[in-house]
Formats: sequence, structure tokens, C-alpha cells
Amino acid sequence: KQRSEIEKQKQAITDSITYARQIQTAMLPPDEVLDKLSLNHLVYYKPSDIVSGDFYWMREIKDEIAFAVADSTGHGVPGAFMSMLGISFLNEIISEAHIPEAHEILNHLRSSVKSTLDQTGKADEAKDGMDMVICIFDEKNKNLNYAGANNPIYIVRNKEIVRHMAD
Repeated sequence: KQRSEIEKQKQAITDSITYARQIQTAMLPPDEVLDKLSLNHLVYYKPSDIVSGDFYWMREIKDEIAFAVADSTGHGVPGAFMSMLGISFLNEIISEAHIPEAHEILNHLRSSVKSTLDQTGKADEAKDGMDMVICIFDEKNKNLNYAGANNPIYIVRNKEIVRHMAD
């Protein structure tokens, strides 16, 4: 009887998390949006758990394309909560604040996360957040504006790889 009850509880939890995956996946840029861009790209998104702390994000801003790749603190459900915060804040920052520089978007996102999670910098509190790369690409002028939080960017140009460190 106990085994049966535990199996029912496990199934209910798994079903709930599986449904959460549908919500999380719906917040990622759809393939059609990515495909209509003239950028050569590859997206490999395969969560190790049902839901993920990793996410990618993209928005068109006038004649530019803003995109980000992030690895949130935590795996599974805690990471998924962080990724949902990250996606929501990025959408809010772009639609409301109209911030034109990648580093300003990243700083604004950092402030939003710290404020929401009530992070004050005390030694004993959780250090939840996300490692991220955010870029704004101006296709017309072939200009890439980059900012990174613990993640570098690699640029391949003329068969040479250039690494730009995050700060």
C-alpha cells in the first residue's frame, strides 16, 4: 500500500513538472522566429532534467537583434524558476526600458534579479543568479555589441578564433 501511494505521488509530481516544461518551452523563441533571421545559427537545447535552468532568448529591436544564452543557478525546478525570471526580466527590460547596450541590459537584469530575490550581499545568503552572454547584432553595419557574466564569447573571423573574456 505504501509503495502504491509513493508511486502515485511520484507520478503526480512528474506530471506537474512535465506540464511546467510546456510552459517553460513556450517562453523560448520559436523556431519560426529564429529561422526568419538571416543569421547562421544552431540552437542545441537539451535539458538534463525535465525542466532546465539553461535558456536562450531573442528579440528584434528596430534594425537590430538582441539575443542571449544563459545558465542559471541550480538544476531542475530551481534552475527553471531562475530561467523563467531571466526570460521575463529580459522581455521587460527590452519592452519597457529600451536599453540599447548589451552591458546595460545585463546590469539591469542583475539589479532586477538581486532585488526580486532580496539579495543584499551578505555572506550567508544564497548567491542565485545566472551566467550569461547577451549580444545585440546590427546586421546592416555588421556590428556586434557583447556583454558577458562569467561567459566569454568566441568569434571566428578569417579562420581565426578570437576569445573575448567576460567581466
